[in-house]
Amino acid sequence: MGPKNFDHITAKIADTRAKQAALLESNLAMSRLRVSAISFLNTVPLMWDFEHGPAGADFEISYTLPSSCAAQLLAGSVDIGIIPAAAYAQIPDLAIVPGVAIGARGPVRSILLVSQVPVEKIQTIALDTSSMTSAALTKVLFERWLGPGKTYTPMAPDLDRMLRHQDACLVIGDRALEVDRAKHLTLDLAEEWIRLTGKPFVFAFWAVRRAALANAPSDLAAIFQASRDHGTRPESIDSIARNWAGRVGLSAAEVRTYLTENIHYQLDPGCLEGLQLFYRYAAECGALPPAPALQFMEIEKVCHYLA
Repeated sequence: MGPKNFDHITAKIADTRAKQAALLESNLAMSRLRVSAISFLNTVPLMWDFEHGPAGADFEISYTLPSSCAAQLLAGSVDIGIIPAAAYAQIPDLAIVPGVAIGARGPVRSILLVSQVPVEKIQTIALDTSSMTSAALTKVLFERWLGPGKTYTPMAPDLDRMLRHQDACLVIGDRALEVDRAKHLTLDLAEEWIRLTGKPFVFAFWAVRRAALANAPSDLAAIFQASRDHGTRPESIDSIARNWAGRVGLSAAEVRTYLTENIHYQLDPGCLEGLQLFYRYAAECGALPPAPALQFMEIEKVCHYLA
């Protein structure tokens, strides 16, 4: 065999291997489930293994706002989303990942009604457009307990602009944590819900499109539960607090307190009771359509991510 023939065969082998590698990578990408997460501080512990552990290689991860996360799941552009609880009443054919939530059993600090007038005098309310669940909760609280008949206007989350045009406004997430509550009349909506109902409140949970379950690993629920468990370990919370304090204008100690005392990451029986009560009240006052029965994906085995 001459040098030219040898070089030709070598080049052809290299080209074939490159094409095979590209095909393999493409197939792996196609088989990875697409996950949409919320770009707020309170979601960071849930994403621990996807950002720091082995789970990230098995999924395509994107970050967005709660309302956009729900829209992506509805459109089928993602397979799994940490959806606002309100979205479950509006998106068909979802299965809930059991055991994991973003909820509250007391003041949550990051879901605030900010007002220029006493609560009993509020007539107009601006609703943060990045919110779904908190907007519905605002309507439930007013229609059922705080005074019905308010005018609600969706607005981008700009506190000064919202309050220039409305008596009060709803702000959520990291922007709510930045509100100087000494300068404003504020109402923590989770605290108010718990005061009036005696039940925890669930703001968001993981949900999967049923059509995507055929391609999902049988240990999918365990993967998300393990990521929550690893992300809420003290050393993980300390790391998150150091990295996020500057981003949200809080001290590391305040971030640590928020994640460990204000946010509840378990979708436990009490939270399920609160969630079902919220759906009932939201449907009764027209804040949401009637929600379907809660349907959970099955846990078939415990995976190696729990190790």
